[in-house]
Amino acid sequence: MNAAGTVAGAGAAAQAPAASAEPADPAKEKLYYDAAFDLIKAKDFDKASQAFSAFLRKYPNSQYAGNAQYWLGEVNLAKGDLQGAGQAFAKVSQLYPKHAKVPDSLYKLADVERRLGHTDKVKGILQQVVSQYPGTSAAQLAQRDLQRM
Repeated sequence: MNAAGTVAGAGAAAQAPAASAEPADPAKEKLYYDAAFDLIKAKDFDKASQAFSAFLRKYPNSQYAGNAQYWLGEVNLAKGDLQGAGQAFAKVSQLYPKHAKVPDSLYKLADVERRLGHTDKVKGILQQVVSQYPGTSAAQLAQRDLQRM
């Protein structure tokens, strides 16, 4: 996954640099991303949230940006910030529509909407995961959840 993501991500980053972003430096980006991820492992979710947010501001076109956006959602979910988690998960598909984390982020978005009591939105999101991302683990989970509704 990393090797394929690196090739595709590096090309995308080189093609569309953001005005406020630093020039692509994959080694530096990986260090920054890994440091943020290490905060998750340490269960320091407040600092992890800050680190992933800072990473995304600094490197919006990084090959790691889609993952960082997804993990920002996970961290917010762990903190109990359902609104923040929902926004972060939704942004994965909005900002990185071809990213491998899109099916998982949509599935997580459905979970957040369920927790918020927005059951009307849950079914549509789960159906989207099943129809647009067949064969993924997220689609299998979404299908299971739809059968339980």
